[in-house]
Amino acid sequence: MALKYTKETIEHFTKPHNLGTLENHNAEATEGSPACGDMVNYTLQINPETLIIEDIRFRSYGCASNIATASIATDIVKGRHIDEVKKMGTSEAASKLGGLPPVKMHCSVLAINGIKAAIREFEKKIGRIVDEQRVLTEKALKNILKDIIHPKHGINIIDNNNVTRIKIEGQNVYIVIELEPDEEMFAPNIREEIQEHLEAMKCSHEIMVKIESKTGQFI
Repeated sequence: MALKYTKETIEHFTKPHNLGTLENHNAEATEGSPACGDMVNYTLQINPETLIIEDIRFRSYGCASNIATASIATDIVKGRHIDEVKKMGTSEAASKLGGLPPVKMHCSVLAINGIKAAIREFEKKIGRIVDEQRVLTEKALKNILKDIIHPKHGINIIDNNNVTRIKIEGQNVYIVIELEPDEEMFAPNIREEIQEHLEAMKCSHEIMVKIESKTGQFI
């Protein structure tokens, strides 16, 4: 079945804004996951005195939604202070496009988080923040899991109540996810995305993700 896209999404996909790479950029990041098949690279020019994003470009390695959300995200952040951008919600790109199919909501998360990652690297470079070793707490872990979107519902797995157990023992992490019987097809994708997000944190020795059906069987 064909996905239904808004007029705005189609326009940004067919005629993306700010496409390419800035040659004289001072901030860059690539965000994405092979598990969902989408990646995006951003290059930014941030004024080091005013901390305003003066220019931004993107390159997409993914689907129509990936291109459209990255395109609208560059429009949203250009000319804004980095502290303002850091407060943006991950659904803002999708909202500006008039919504996305649930299975594509992860593209909005990717688009916004990619820009935030570039800003974070810029702040480290100028000494505005210190790249300290992260301590993983249950609250921090839940914030990470909010970037994992359930493909069927288009809602993150925390707000969708899929996470039934979180256990942290030292630097070892154990997570249990519960899915409806008709959602078992999404289990490999969700498991791999969780693994990749946590491994990127570089603060865990062992990551164990168990996914079970509401019938009680592990998937």
